[in-house]
Amino acid sequence: MTDISLSLDINRLKRTKAGKQQKQEAIDREMVIIGAGPAGLSAGLYGARAMLKPLILVGPALGGQAATTDEMENYPGFPDGIGGLDLAEQMSLQARQFGAEIAYEEVTSVDLSAYPFVLKTHGPLIRARSMIICTGTSPRQLGIPGEKEFWGRGVSTCATCDGFFYRDKTVVVVGGGDSALDEGIFLTRFAEEVIVVHRRDRLRAGPTLVARANSNSKIRFVWNTVLDEIVGDQSVKRVRGHDVKTGESLDISCDGVFIYVGLIPNTQLFRDQLELDKDGYIVTDKRQRTSVEGVFAAGDVQDPWFRQVVIAAGSGAAAAIEAERFLSEKAFEEQQQQVAD
Repeated sequence: MTDISLSLDINRLKRTKAGKQQKQEAIDREMVIIGAGPAGLSAGLYGARAMLKPLILVGPALGGQAATTDEMENYPGFPDGIGGLDLAEQMSLQARQFGAEIAYEEVTSVDLSAYPFVLKTHGPLIRARSMIICTGTSPRQLGIPGEKEFWGRGVSTCATCDGFFYRDKTVVVVGGGDSALDEGIFLTRFAEEVIVVHRRDRLRAGPTLVARANSNSKIRFVWNTVLDEIVGDQSVKRVRGHDVKTGESLDISCDGVFIYVGLIPNTQLFRDQLELDKDGYIVTDKRQRTSVEGVFAAGDVQDPWFRQVVIAAGSGAAAAIEAERFLSEKAFEEQQQQVAD
């Protein structure tokens, strides 16, 4: 894993005296990218190569959802596969080498009615002449009793993060798509048994993952079943559910539950400011442009169909190219206006 520093020195913008923060100052950027998954990092690379010195705001973690994938076998250029976090680190290093700045700052609010656009963070106030939204998605939860109570004590959405704690134990994986099988296969490195519970009678995952799961002796499937409750004391002890066809109740003893039942776009910051579809995804045209001029979106936050790292990276590059064109046109218009004045 590449050993690199990813923090931007913005202490000069928020220095404190006696532990108290001074008045918030503002910084100006030609291009600000919210999110540092494959889309955001690709946008940062292209923005940096255009000499725009883009600022990439990482948020909670580098790499987005892709960073939780143990091994990607379908990203071009890596015939032996590559871990999601390793890929993110290499992408971030490449972007920084061309002049992108990366900051572990979380955006708390945006104002797209002003120009330049205004972003508030826990640190500095940022004014952006162009913005690329790459905030991705978050795992959907089941909304059943016990899920919230045992979150972090047996309930998880990240096998890569928590799989080690289930050595020689039994875990339940909920879901039937690519994420569920990919993470379930990863869990077999540690767990004695992985029980995949799926509400249908067939998997939605790709054929390669299905074949790998079916050939793994540690994995077994429970079909046509949904969970109704997660039960335990200090940690998870069992799950209860029912067969959606027969109504028959089901009780499975287990030590952990990993949930992969879909994703929710991270668009809360942009509600009532950008056009969203009925599921909350940002609506963009073929050139990654949103309903607000100068604001672009890329990656899973505007892509409910493919959800592939390579596609997210490509859309991030496209968004940066379009943002550079927007900035060039804007600069020309402002120059012409100054001449006219």
